[in-house]
Amino acid sequence: MAVTLDEVAEAAGVSKSTASRVLSGSSRVSDRTKRAVQSAAERLGYRPNRIASGLRTRRSNLIGLVITNLVNASFHTITGVLQQRLDECGYQVLLCVTDSDPVRERRYLDMLLDHRVDGLIIVGTGDNTATVREVSAAGIPVVNLMRTPDGAPGDSVMAGDREGAELAVQHLLGLGHRRIAFIGGPANVDSGRDRYAGFAAALGAAGLEPDPVLCARGPYTVPFGAEAVLRVMGADDPPTALYSANHEATFGALGSLVQLGVRVPEQLSLVCHEEAPWFPYWHPPITVVDNGARDLGELAAEQILRRIDSRSDNGRPDNGDPGPEGVGRLIRVGSRLVVRSSTTAPRLPGG
Repeated sequence: MAVTLDEVAEAAGVSKSTASRVLSGSSRVSDRTKRAVQSAAERLGYRPNRIASGLRTRRSNLIGLVITNLVNASFHTITGVLQQRLDECGYQVLLCVTDSDPVRERRYLDMLLDHRVDGLIIVGTGDNTATVREVSAAGIPVVNLMRTPDGAPGDSVMAGDREGAELAVQHLLGLGHRRIAFIGGPANVDSGRDRYAGFAAALGAAGLEPDPVLCARGPYTVPFGAEAVLRVMGADDPPTALYSANHEATFGALGSLVQLGVRVPEQLSLVCHEEAPWFPYWHPPITVVDNGARDLGELAAEQILRRIDSRSDNGRPDNGDPGPEGVGRLIRVGSRLVVRSSTTAPRLPGG
């Protein structure tokens, strides 16, 4: 049988309310009483009923993190930052990996709503905005991370994707490249849309237009990247440079470049979007657009904690905006270009 709070109180020689205050972390008790209650609880093997406590306090000390995958190195970094920061503040993270499956994502969102988590951070598919609004309407603050579907409630913490794409292409143009291939995400996702816009804008500023033959846009998967490189490198007039703006696809793209025997950067200059721990050690080290993954994680943690702390007395989240959808603040982290050895001037014909 589970040990009850009454038994702990009796063993410590205090009232049930005093024992409750000690075990909930209240400072309104003497050190002597605190030691007596904690000793009794440890001796009896008492485990608090967090569900019942949550119903009383309207706090579960749980924060849901719904994320599309952990192949993405930025998502790894962000998850680690969130777990550490939120743990320091007394929260546990419920990690839900959807593999970009809207049905699975909806199931996780329903589960988190049932558990009455104190907050939700979501890297979403964009197909369950109505359910996310249900979460927000239930009084649970929401932070959208990396992606902001239309009509999504809550704050948004975003990367400077368009800015980063422009930096990548400007770098390649500055080296003399004009045949620049693009591998990116789908147009219905912020990063896919914004990175392509930055790519096209940088080309346009140089009097060029994207060549459809050299552009591949598709899902955030390794197989797509492998197939995309085979396609663009098989063009009659192949590119001299590649901007891989789909991070998950990049891992497949690198494999196909090795398979084809393409020498980087002698035959093809390469820029990848988003850092990975081993990119500096690839042969040659890869030039990247660093999207500030650690900063994204820190800001997401800061925003969800701020929204939890600022909830009104009726339990509704303060989304920072009076609009009907409850859309809150947009915070964007800047990108920077890290130049390494995978980019150089194009080889002259016959060179």
